[in-house]
Amino acid sequence: MLYVACEGESTEPDYLQYLNEQFGDGDGRERQPFRIQPVYRKNGMTPSQVVEAARAAAAEDEAWAVFDRDRWDDIAQAIKVAAESQIELAFSHPSFDLWLLLHFQAFSGAQSGSSKNVVDKLRQAAGPFRDYDKRGDKSIKGPRRDALKGLEHKAVARARSLIASCPQGECAPARTEPDRAGRDAQPLPSNQWAARSGHAQDCPILRRDPSTDVWCLLVALGIV
Repeated sequence: MLYVACEGESTEPDYLQYLNEQFGDGDGRERQPFRIQPVYRKNGMTPSQVVEAARAAAAEDEAWAVFDRDRWDDIAQAIKVAAESQIELAFSHPSFDLWLLLHFQAFSGAQSGSSKNVVDKLRQAAGPFRDYDKRGDKSIKGPRRDALKGLEHKAVARARSLIASCPQGECAPARTEPDRAGRDAQPLPSNQWAARSGHAQDCPILRRDPSTDVWCLLVALGIV
């Protein structure tokens, strides 16, 4: 059992439930059975609240915090507390929507923390997502969930390509988070860059260009 606290109240928990249903039984060989317990709240949480929710729910079990770069100002504090509490992070830049888009196509280019372009492209990439985030519907159920099936390895490959394309060799690990004006802020505390599975060298948490570390969670579970 592992606990995953989520910023969002529908998209991330729906996707985690999909992982449970699709992969949770394991294969009896390379992939061991697992069960993810999503932790979320109505109307969502800030990154610091996500980390605290993961810590409170997990007790001695493995805990993850999933949150976006997006519009938040408390990311540095959230990462500091996560490091002190041995909570793993799955960080999306600019948003979890990028991870969904990478199932269907590659994407690059700095978004300055905004997910608008990502959502627009996701709506165009697959029919079931054409009304995604319209009227507040960001669920991952039914046809949307079905559209993602079997594309996990492509999403991971595209995420790796994003990391590899970071300019000036600052992909692993970049220790600063730019402020809203694009200037370098104070260095962030070091954290476990990935799961305890030993793939830390593959999963930097923060970088200047948009990318996603959500796939670190899949690596930890042995899905990819």
